[in-house]
Amino acid sequence: MGGLNAPATRLGVLGGTFDPPHRMHLALARAAMDQLRLTRVLFVPAGDPWRKADARVSPAADRLAMTRLAVAAEPDVACSDMELRRDGPTYTLDTLAALRAQASAAAGPPALWFIVGSDALADLPSWREPERIIALARLAVAARPGTELDPAALDAIVPGLSARVDWLALAGDPLSATVLRGRIAGGGPVGADADPAVVAYARRRGLYAESDP
Repeated sequence: MGGLNAPATRLGVLGGTFDPPHRMHLALARAAMDQLRLTRVLFVPAGDPWRKADARVSPAADRLAMTRLAVAAEPDVACSDMELRRDGPTYTLDTLAALRAQASAAAGPPALWFIVGSDALADLPSWREPERIIALARLAVAARPGTELDPAALDAIVPGLSARVDWLALAGDPLSATVLRGRIAGGGPVGADADPAVVAYARRRGLYAESDP
C-alpha cells in the first residue's frame, strides 16, 4: 500500500461509496495504473454521497475501514478519508481541487486522472461544475456493459470532454454490489468477489443484515 505523503507525479483518484469495496474496484484501479502509467491510485470513500441521498448506505467509518482492508496489500494504492472529514455532501470537484492544492504545495502539481465507469460519465452533466472537473483532471473511463458511449458524442455531454478522456481496456463484468451484499449477509460463498478481510469485517459488523434482495 502506497503512503499518502510520498510524491505522486501521475495520480489516479477512484471515488465511490465502496459499500463494499470489491474486486472490480481493484481491477479498475490496476487497469488505470498499468495503462496510464500512474504512480499511485487513491481510493476516496464518499462521506455523504449526494447522488445516493435516497439510498441506504453503510456508515462512513465502516466503508472507510473496509476500503483500507481491501487495498492493504495493493502496491502503490492508498485510501484517503478526506471526504469523510468534510461536512455536508461530498462533491468530486472539491476533492480534486483539494488534492491538486495539497500536491502542488508539496512537490508541484501532479497529473490527475479521475477514474470512472462510462455509466458515470454519461451522468457527468448532473455533477457540480463538470467543466471545472475536466479542467482539474483527465478522466480514465472504463466502459461497462450496456453503457458504452460513442467517443465522437462526448463533447455533446460536456464541451471539451473528448480531449480529456482516456479509455481503459477492461473486460466487462456483471458483478453487482447489491447481489454481493446479499451473499455477505446470507453467509454464502463470496469467493474472489471481495477480499476475505472485507467480508469478515462486514459480517462481524452486521452491515448487510437488511440488504436489499
